[in-house]
Amino acid sequence: MAAMRAFAAAALLGALALLATGCGSGARTSAPGVSPALAVQVAPRCAHPVGWQKLANRIKAPVYCPGWLPDPLIGQIGGRWNNIDSVSKDRSYLESFVWQETGPGSASGELHVNLRGYPGRTTIPTCTTGDRDQLEVPCFGDPHGTVREHGITATMYTVNQDADTWHVALVWRYRGGLYTLSEHLAPPLSFSHVVRYLHQELRNLVVVEPQTT
Repeated sequence: MAAMRAFAAAALLGALALLATGCGSGARTSAPGVSPALAVQVAPRCAHPVGWQKLANRIKAPVYCPGWLPDPLIGQIGGRWNNIDSVSKDRSYLESFVWQETGPGSASGELHVNLRGYPGRTTIPTCTTGDRDQLEVPCFGDPHGTVREHGITATMYTVNQDADTWHVALVWRYRGGLYTLSEHLAPPLSFSHVVRYLHQELRNLVVVEPQTT
C-alpha cells in the first residue's frame, strides 16, 4: 500500500502539466496492452441498462450509465466487477467497478472506476480524513482545470477521499445534482493513461431518467 501511494503521489506531481497540452491521441483499452483510441465516434449507449434504470427509479433522479469502461470492466450493476452498489438515505449513490491482478508470477495491477451521484445538491460534500487528526475536508479537492466531453463540462480533482482516495475525479452538475466519475491512479496505468480513460468514459456516459408510474 505504501508503495502504491508513493507511486500515485509521484505520478500526480510529475504529470499535471499534461492538462495544459491535452491528453494525446493514444488510449489503452485493456490492462495488459495499449491500443489506439477509437477513431469512429458513435452515439453512446448504456451497455447494461436494467440495473441503471432500477437505480434511477429508486433514487427518483437521473443517473449516468457508463457506455464504455476499460477492459475487462463492464458497467453492469450486480455484475462480476461491481464491488460496491450503495445508496444512502439522502439518495446519493456509489457504483464501483474494480479489476485486480494478483497471485504468484503475475504483475500486480488494478483498474478501479467509481460513479457517484448526489441528487438535490450541487455543493461538494464533506468527508472525514482517515488519518490520526480526523479532519473534515471536501471529498473532492485540488482542482486542475476542466474536461469537456459529450456536452459535459467537468472539473478535474486530484486530491479525493473515501472510495475515491488516490483517484483522479471528474465532477460536474446536472439538473440540480452533483455527479462524479473517478479512476484509480495505480499500476499498470500512468497519470496520462488515467486521463485518457476518463475522457473516453465521460464521452460515453448516458443519462438514464427515472421512470414515472
